[in-house]
Amino acid sequence: MLEIRGLTKYYRNIPVVNDVNFTLKPGEVTGYLGPNGSGKSTTVKIVTALIEPSAGKVLLDGKDIRDDLIAFKRRLGYVPEEAILYSYMTGLEYLQLMGCLRGMPPAEVERKANDLLELFQLHSYRHAPISAYSKGMKQRVLISSALLHDPDVLILDEPLSGIDVTSALLFKHLLGELARRGKMILYISHVLEVVEKVCAQVIIIYRGRIMAADSVERLRDLTKVPSLEEIFSQLVEHRDLEGVARDIACAIER
Repeated sequence: MLEIRGLTKYYRNIPVVNDVNFTLKPGEVTGYLGPNGSGKSTTVKIVTALIEPSAGKVLLDGKDIRDDLIAFKRRLGYVPEEAILYSYMTGLEYLQLMGCLRGMPPAEVERKANDLLELFQLHSYRHAPISAYSKGMKQRVLISSALLHDPDVLILDEPLSGIDVTSALLFKHLLGELARRGKMILYISHVLEVVEKVCAQVIIIYRGRIMAADSVERLRDLTKVPSLEEIFSQLVEHRDLEGVARDIACAIER
């Protein structure tokens, strides 16, 4: 179990994440939602140990991840929001490097890397430089890299960015399969329809604070609205969005 306890982060004395608490359980996909600037990215950077919190801690199986970051990162798979890769490398070389950095046996890296490239329809491009890959292909390399070492915890930040429809459908099925195999998964996305379909639990953050944390079904019952999109709008967006849309359309016609 991954526990986030009292997580707080200040920038220039302003709390961008303020006393955030939630738990990732084995076998569950948890959605993490919020508008831009709500604190999602900061939370992810703390949970993946890229930055330190001002207060609070992250515990994996009851132990503070910062007591042994190397051990934690061996159990972590992370797909960042932006596909930043070594563009001069080939897809295969990149996965080989990631496997080496994680201390995996070379024969295992070779087998798994080729298998993942084949399954993600990248095998015929395995010797091509990543600079020649499309955005969706780069994203599939990142996902392959995150899965290569069979991690217990997966943090997926907008993993479907740039991915084609077929790959997106595959990924939705993959999330379900990984959850059935006991993975702890945090799924960050702006695509609420996907979150609604794949996530057992949903956490909504706004201005650094958790506004809701429950199953989609329970949130529907509590808010009396039928969809996650409307729940999200009710909790974090207080403008008349239809009215704003009409005003924008009128403004460009003038």
